[in-house]
Amino acid sequence: MISILLVDDHAIVREGYRSLLAKQPGLQVVAEAGDSAQAYRLFKEFQPDLVITDISLPGSSGLELIARIRQRRADAKILVFSMHQNPGFAGQAMRAGALGYVTKSSQPEELLRAIHEVYAGRHALSADIAQALALEKLGSERIALETLTVREFEILRLLVDGRSNDEIAQTLNISPKTAGNCHYLIKRKLGVASDIELTRLAIKLNVLDLLELSAPG
Repeated sequence: MISILLVDDHAIVREGYRSLLAKQPGLQVVAEAGDSAQAYRLFKEFQPDLVITDISLPGSSGLELIARIRQRRADAKILVFSMHQNPGFAGQAMRAGALGYVTKSSQPEELLRAIHEVYAGRHALSADIAQALALEKLGSERIALETLTVREFEILRLLVDGRSNDEIAQTLNISPKTAGNCHYLIKRKLGVASDIELTRLAIKLNVLDLLELSAPG
């Protein structure tokens, strides 16, 4: 039996969650709270297996609650269930210590799946948040790509083509040291640690197509 603390400032909403969870074998809502302070007191009292909380709460936010609970018990399992579909909220919740984030517009099955995933110690995101986070990350990587100079972009083309720093230096008529420095800067600008990651990123961003277009004929 997974014991659950339910945290939401709307009593009617909590009643709906409780009704849904009560129908599921192996799930039991042992306590409910309408704000962060009450939720923290009940967490200490009931020591639930799982906390399901909204982010928007009276007084201190759900993010503060997550951080407080994790500070008290590092292995606490916390799932955010929120109306906020902004990936920034999900990112903040995860950084605070939540393992899962499901939006209230999701199907009930997504919430139930996330409960079991988080209880097992795994991360869980509803489909809309997972997509939004992926697009946001893709956006930041594209922005990083645009910070490359023309020379760095040309070196990236040669790196993805499998050329060594010495070969790149010879091709571009630069010193091997300059080629190596540019190689390092490219990886740092794109946030990757290895050439394998660099190639994967190039594939994901369709950089290979761009590089083919920019390649000398």
